[in-house]
Amino acid sequence: MSDQEAPEFTRKWVNLADARRGAVALRCSDEFFAAATRMLDAAPPVFVPGKYDDHGKWMDGWETRRKRGEGHDWCIVRLAYPGQLMGVDIDTSHFTGNFPPAASLEGTFCAGEPGEDAAWVPLLGPVNLRGNAQHFHALNHAAVYTHLRLNIFPDGGVARLRVYGRVSRAWDNPDRHLEYDLAALENGGRAVACNDQHFGALWNVIAPGRGRDMGDSWETRRRREPGQDWAIIALGHPGRIVRVEVDTAHHKGNYPDRCSLQAALVKVGTDFSLVTQSMFWPTLMGEQKLQMDQRHFFEDEIQDLGVVSHIRVNIIPDGGISRLRAYGRLA
Repeated sequence: MSDQEAPEFTRKWVNLADARRGAVALRCSDEFFAAATRMLDAAPPVFVPGKYDDHGKWMDGWETRRKRGEGHDWCIVRLAYPGQLMGVDIDTSHFTGNFPPAASLEGTFCAGEPGEDAAWVPLLGPVNLRGNAQHFHALNHAAVYTHLRLNIFPDGGVARLRVYGRVSRAWDNPDRHLEYDLAALENGGRAVACNDQHFGALWNVIAPGRGRDMGDSWETRRRREPGQDWAIIALGHPGRIVRVEVDTAHHKGNYPDRCSLQAALVKVGTDFSLVTQSMFWPTLMGEQKLQMDQRHFFEDEIQDLGVVSHIRVNIIPDGGISRLRAYGRLA
């Protein structure tokens, strides 16, 4: 299924069950045929004809043995970040005669690992599943969750579990004299929109750490017409931006020639309307020359716009950047 055919929540929110971001399969009832950790892989599931291991056919996902008694199989997942859940994709790609007929999802919030006395809240289902298919379900839960339990009835295999949501960052009594990366995913930053992300998703640009490779970045196609590429990031908390880092790690023949930044304090509007509004936002940083595979730090170049909630990054004319950091003090 193409990205445009999938529900909007898969594009608007980040996958909180992504192992690259820190999601972990803590424990499960059984993983005889395939380890539960594979279910959290960010890459699309694959099928390798003729590949077997000591337990049987190698499958790209979580697969339990055939249950011969009462009960059902389950897996507990710690999300990459605490968050509000907007939607889920239970993907059974390549599981045909060995997929579960049904599944359900529960959630809980706890500081450590959930114990036997954890209070699990029903989030979904049970819902019917088909083989070799993606199953999208909107969730829209206002509560914040740290862990999920995927139940499959009674057994079988799930290629991928993707859970889309808004990262929840607790800003209880923060030090307003400190500088925070307000665009960071772990601080509640959100990728709102961009004109193109052909080679790399916009969400990557606010992920933790430096990019592992060129694929772990935001990269647009080659521009064959006048203009420039752009992206909009919602800050995790409104603040006054004082310095910025633009990292072109791993981009050598495809880094942008220049970049600039605009910003504004947005009080009303939708994500869709921001695309038009952002064209007229004031300049946070004028055009700056970029270099290949390098971290660029800007401080004197940053204009004091007061408190802002959104940033628009313009890359001129096109290309890829690995990370964008926007350090500021909380409003």
